[in-house]
This record gives sequence, C-alpha cells and structure tokens, in this order.
Amino acid sequence: MNISFREFNAFDLWIWIEFATVPSRMEQQYVEELFDSWFYLGKLGGFNAENLQVQDNGVEISYMNYDTIAASNTLMSVMHNMSEFEYEGRWGRCWFDLGTSDLIALDTLINTLAQLNKDLVGIEQLIFGGENPEWPINSDSRSLFE
Repeated sequence: MNISFREFNAFDLWIWIEFATVPSRMEQQYVEELFDSWFYLGKLGGFNAENLQVQDNGVEISYMNYDTIAASNTLMSVMHNMSEFEYEGRWGRCWFDLGTSDLIALDTLINTLAQLNKDLVGIEQLIFGGENPEWPINSDSRSLFE
C-alpha cells in the first residue's frame, strides 16, 4: 500500500483510497466502519498527543500512577466533521474536518488501514489531501455540518 500526502489542510481534508479491485459491499462495510470508528475516537478527543502518559511511561506500566489532573488540563483535541464515504470504481474518498486533533490520528489511521489491507481489503494507495482529477469534488460531497 503506497501512502502519499498532497496539499494538507486539517480543516478541509479529503482522504482518498485506491482499491486493488472494485470493492464489494462487504469490503465497503469494513472500510466505512473503520473510518466511522476512527472519526468517533477523534470526535471524543482520543488523538491528543499532549496526553500520552501510558506511551510516555515506557514498556513497564505495572502500578503506574496515571495523573488524571494533568490529563484534564490538556487542551481539547477533537475532530469536528466527516462526510459519507463515497465510491467510484476502484476509488473511495471521504472528507474530514480534523479540528484540533493531533496528527497522531493519521498514524493511527495508516496503521489500521495497513492491517486491513493485509487481512481483508486490497488497497493500492492511500492519499491524504488534494483532489483526484478524474473525480472532481463538489460542495455536496462534504458534511452537512460544515
């Protein structure tokens, strides 16, 4: 799976997937559930790099003291909106307003899509940002909440 970045605007981001073949309805469902789950985690502040206490502690976390006061004092890091996932031939796309979520969200998505590619759905490439000249973006493709 090739991964590339085009023009990047966290508040107006298209994510493009080129599948190995036209995705079946079951493959579409896997992809949509993955993106919905990723968005909900982001909407609830899950991608906050300012509060990675467990990760920063290292491998040994037995009896770790988790600082809930420090966690509550971090800045909000939430995604705002997403559109419906769309398909055209071997391509899929979805629009996001990543809001103030940190870029760790993109690493999480890449890791998850890489595993999905290995296990269930053939993905040729993943592109963040920009437009696909063969599939123009119109204003109806974005979320109604924009």
